[in-house]
Amino acid sequence: MTTHLHSDLDSLLQKLSSDDVFRARLLGDPVAALGSLGIALAPGQIPSQRCLPGKDAIALDRMTFMSKLDSAAGAIPFFLSGSAPGNA
Repeated sequence: MTTHLHSDLDSLLQKLSSDDVFRARLLGDPVAALGSLGIALAPGQIPSQRCLPGKDAIALDRMTFMSKLDSAAGAIPFFLSGSAPGNA
């Protein structure tokens, strides 16, 4: 798993909170979508059933995500599970 700087994670969260095209690519082909950002993720790390939290939820919780996550690649299965703080 590749470790990314907080700025990389912040860029990913920004795209997840605002870019509908990227969100669709991420759901359809997560490995390719993340690869376009320079994030390497093995296909085995991708959940078979995927969904994303709403853009508003990600935008509101962006700082919380930033403080709790160590790497963008490690966060992807979390995002694809559709879980967001406060949305359980």
